[in-house]
Amino acid sequence: MQKSLDQRLDNIRNNPDNDEFIIAYAADPDMSWGVATLPTGTSIQTFCDGLEDLVDQAKIDILLTSVSSMDILARERRLFDNSPVTPAIRANDTTDLWAARGGSYQQHASRPFASTTIEEAKFGTLTPEADQQPDLNLGLYSVTFNNDLDSDWFSLEQFKEFRVEAAQNDFRYFLEVFNPNVADCGVPDDQIGNFVIDNIARMLAGIPRASRPEFLKIAYNGPDSMEALCAYDPSVVVGILGGVTSTTYDAYKLIHDAKKHGARVALFGRRIKGAEHPRSFVATLREVADGNVGPEEGVKVYRADLDKLGIVPARSLKDDMALFTPGLKQ
Repeated sequence: MQKSLDQRLDNIRNNPDNDEFIIAYAADPDMSWGVATLPTGTSIQTFCDGLEDLVDQAKIDILLTSVSSMDILARERRLFDNSPVTPAIRANDTTDLWAARGGSYQQHASRPFASTTIEEAKFGTLTPEADQQPDLNLGLYSVTFNNDLDSDWFSLEQFKEFRVEAAQNDFRYFLEVFNPNVADCGVPDDQIGNFVIDNIARMLAGIPRASRPEFLKIAYNGPDSMEALCAYDPSVVVGILGGVTSTTYDAYKLIHDAKKHGARVALFGRRIKGAEHPRSFVATLREVADGNVGPEEGVKVYRADLDKLGIVPARSLKDDMALFTPGLKQ
């Protein structure tokens, strides 16, 4: 079955007046939190049951999971064989993702690391049969710049190695570039957006288009940096990452405003996972992304769905209309 991701990417690249928007669900918290990912007594298999429901709904374009969860979804359950949703895996797990309880890894400048190899990710084994077909062919690669010469240089060295391995294995990837994870990194707060987009433009300038990511995603640091990056090279498809769990309005307005200023992709994780009813949340998220409803109306639509389902919202309507993303407050 043709995937909605490929259809949308083709339209974005070939139609200057397109209104397409790609939604990805980052359902890979086990790569960060480990056992603490899920409520006590809940298994990763049960977590995957909920992911099946969202894939069946087909409002998202990409489902991103850990390699081990994809064993369950793509290989055991064959979830994507007849679905327009594209499966993807986290191709690297940098140290700024490591959030084991009691640990302090995230206080240090991010270091690159990958638990998996591309061949394992594609086939579920390092020793595939000669005629074995891959179960997936898309991964997320993550980089974090911290204004630290040694760590940033090493991150770029590892990115280069990944690109070579990806090309040799005919593997598609999209690129995630985080804001600095070290609070006192020497970059003024009002320059974080510029620091990130300058590093992105510089790192992509040194590689041919054939080696570029399918798209990239960054934190929404406000309209100026988003517009500047999108205008710098319109052939690069730019998106946003969702960040922490927030209010319904913050999530819907984030997609609305980012799209208004040039973004064509959103990858949400905790905002979907933490919703009172993820299926209803995503259904309205798609309506906002497609421009059918505004973010304010979207909150009312979602809460009306909760009411029909007999689900009590986690917040009052007033509290659910608060904004948390700094870039939205500019």
